[in-house]
Amino acid sequence: MIVRLSGLTAAAVFVAAAALAQGGAEGAKDKLKTPAALNEQAPATYKAKFDTSKGPFVIEVHRAWAAKGADRFYNLVKNGFFDDARFFRVVPDFMVQFGINGDPAIQKNWANANIPDDPKNQSNKKGFVTFATRGPNTRTTQVFVNFKDNGFLDAQGFTPFGEVISGMEVVEKITSQYGEKPNQGTIQSEGNAYLNKDFPKLDFVKKATIEK
Repeated sequence: MIVRLSGLTAAAVFVAAAALAQGGAEGAKDKLKTPAALNEQAPATYKAKFDTSKGPFVIEVHRAWAAKGADRFYNLVKNGFFDDARFFRVVPDFMVQFGINGDPAIQKNWANANIPDDPKNQSNKKGFVTFATRGPNTRTTQVFVNFKDNGFLDAQGFTPFGEVISGMEVVEKITSQYGEKPNQGTIQSEGNAYLNKDFPKLDFVKKATIEK
């Protein structure tokens, strides 16, 4: 049986659906503004898929490698923190870095949402994924993927929590034309508006999800 909606009813349904979607999006944004609430413990091992402007890649994360880092990354991915984030720092033959939210109203809440350091269990080998730091116990949201074996980072407090298990060729194609030119302070204060204006060809994360 086919149910036909009148123009008025169909319009009402569309408006209601749009309002529901908008409410859901706003609710997700509000949640991202409260770092302390995103404290779910991650599974022992999980996969995070990143659909990007260059294609997909998958990171496999191990809590045994770095439990606190694995938990933080899990909550960031699951709640959409990385969606629409730019790969703002790309240094050939070294690493690619991302993890500043494109909305300054969200990002400012994470500036001091530090997590303690994890013991060093793995080395910064090619394809391994690690949180950036500003010193001891200062990991927040920024992560990088090693383009090659960067073992010299191990003694500096950079502890890998995961590894790119598929799509490393995608990661290696992320544009490096801007190098380290994007200013991290300006990204945090102005977000994607600044990056879109001054660095329009930056590659970015379309959506990041925890794979079932």
